[in-house]
Amino acid sequence: MGLSVTIIAKNEEKNIRRCLESVKFADEIIVLDSGSNDKTVDIAREYTSNVYQTDWPGYGAQKQRALNKATQDWVLNLDADESVSESLQHEILAAIQSNKADAYRIAIRMNFYNKPLRFSSSPKRHARLFKRENAYFSDDIVHEKIILPQDAIIGKFKNTIMHHSFQDVSHALYKINKYSSYSAKTYLARKRNTSFLKILASTSWMFFRCYILQRGFLDGKAGFLFSVFNAQGAFYRGIKQLYQDCNIEQLPTLKQ
Repeated sequence: MGLSVTIIAKNEEKNIRRCLESVKFADEIIVLDSGSNDKTVDIAREYTSNVYQTDWPGYGAQKQRALNKATQDWVLNLDADESVSESLQHEILAAIQSNKADAYRIAIRMNFYNKPLRFSSSPKRHARLFKRENAYFSDDIVHEKIILPQDAIIGKFKNTIMHHSFQDVSHALYKINKYSSYSAKTYLARKRNTSFLKILASTSWMFFRCYILQRGFLDGKAGFLFSVFNAQGAFYRGIKQLYQDCNIEQLPTLKQ
């Protein structure tokens, strides 16, 4: 059974080559670009002819568009700022060959200033490798997830996806602003109530979870910064929700 890799991108010239190099073992690579004005598309075309340009409807809808173009039995969903290690590659190929499960959850390991962090990672393992048949993405504009058949057997990988999310402090602040607006808009659409007290509580909890429970303190200064960044995201999301101030169209752009 073959493997398709789906990647959505915009202005990722600093990241996408790393991503594409790491998945050259796949049978098919699909890149869906949403209006890059840098060299993202040119770099992608060095690795695959399946490069498409389209508008931006949100993360869930965009990933579904990419999934619709996949033709292989298995799909690995990646972001352009992520990469697959050689050990994870072997684990993926072994899982496809064994065919013991319908999907696999993979943890995300964060990188900061090109340095991998041991503990400051995503607290959840997301289903990133899955059988294409009867799978689809939720239509959430952010924090989308893959929806699998109810009887799907889901396994778990030992190795992690490397996430080069925050290149530096300025880039981190830009992404916090962007994602907090998306999240606030989602919360407002779902009519989830908030208050200043709830915002303070969620901000404190986020820092405690990342720095203490996830042992971010063992990553030194970077672990502390990541905990602060996550807490900031929770704070700004709540404030934007409280004041209904999440106009995504007015967000500033940053060329990566």
